[in-house]
Amino acid sequence: MRLWTIIPGFCLAAALAGVTSGQEKAQTFKFQFGPGKVEPGVTQVGSTNAYTKELGYGFDVGSKAGDQPFFFSVAAPEGNYNVKITLGDVKDEATTTVRAESRRLMLEAVQTKPGQFETRTITVNVRNSRLPGGGQVKLKDRELKGSFGGPVLHWDDKLTLEFAGAGPRVYAFEIAKGDDAVTVYLAGDSTVTDQPKGAFYSWGQILPRFFKPGGVAIANHAESGEATTSFIGARRLDKVLSTMKKGDYLFVQFGHNDQNQKRDVAVYKQTLKRYVTESRKRDAIPVLLTPMRRRTFDGAGKSTNSLGDYPESVRQLAKEEKVFLIDLHEMSKDFYEALGPTNSKQAFVDNTHTNDYGAYEFARYIAESIKNSDLGLAKQVVNDLPPANFKGPR
Repeated sequence: MRLWTIIPGFCLAAALAGVTSGQEKAQTFKFQFGPGKVEPGVTQVGSTNAYTKELGYGFDVGSKAGDQPFFFSVAAPEGNYNVKITLGDVKDEATTTVRAESRRLMLEAVQTKPGQFETRTITVNVRNSRLPGGGQVKLKDRELKGSFGGPVLHWDDKLTLEFAGAGPRVYAFEIAKGDDAVTVYLAGDSTVTDQPKGAFYSWGQILPRFFKPGGVAIANHAESGEATTSFIGARRLDKVLSTMKKGDYLFVQFGHNDQNQKRDVAVYKQTLKRYVTESRKRDAIPVLLTPMRRRTFDGAGKSTNSLGDYPESVRQLAKEEKVFLIDLHEMSKDFYEALGPTNSKQAFVDNTHTNDYGAYEFARYIAESIKNSDLGLAKQVVNDLPPANFKGPR
């Protein structure tokens, strides 16, 4: 494994994309935040190292060391990366949560005592909007402007890490290409997408937390407002297919916006079939998900189906095409009724979009469904999968 010393003006992106002696090799980039001896090939990061394109790394999104949270970015071309992170502090105890790109939950509340260090590995998918041969994904203003006065963090040429929690402490981390990782692509709407700000969270951005280190990258291409046909029209499916490889997965959940757009259910079903067919052409594995229910109840306190025949058509397609099905529509019924008409508000920002608690429970259920399936992906789900929490936020 070739090591690089990072110096001002050195192009990280070019090095990560490069080859050595005609053969592709994994290059590793090491950064040290804490004090102590700096080994060869390691860059010691100062609190004033702000990210610039010329430098290729640094604190980002207007943050600096010591902020809660703080962000650190590294220029990186499209692909999957394994990031080995050492958390902890010589003098202070810490609780650190790590997110990647636009708030994808990677590590949850890692606790360390003074002088204790924990090393964990995460796998992060980096992408841009460009398409092979020209053209690009048609991005929305929301994706271009973002929530911090700059682009949404999952459409740039950077790998961005967010360190949050009660006194987050990171001592060091290193980045290496993760070309062998299985990529799980997500296609869907606002209930799936990486929500970039505020109280809004979706299950797609919580899902990475439930996979073992170094094996799976979640590539969340879902976007607010998208339906089966508009996702294709914006060339989002083209983008997914352009990087898909044998053994990858495509998880598909649409319905809310197809209903809003009054799309014929037969057309909806036929369009979903295209996602199945195109992924199989690339020896990837499609997975269908019924759309989660809106938070609606009848007078008896029972969850009502506000999505008509769309969920059932997904079940039919899954049976006809022999595709693994995750029935979020049924799960959400059980979830909402367990909480009840009043307490179920604790899982939502509004009656359609979940907060961090609601998104966590949906993602946990999806991970549990995968773990109990015959999918090859099942062995990648974490062993310590937490139990369901249908009582409210802890």
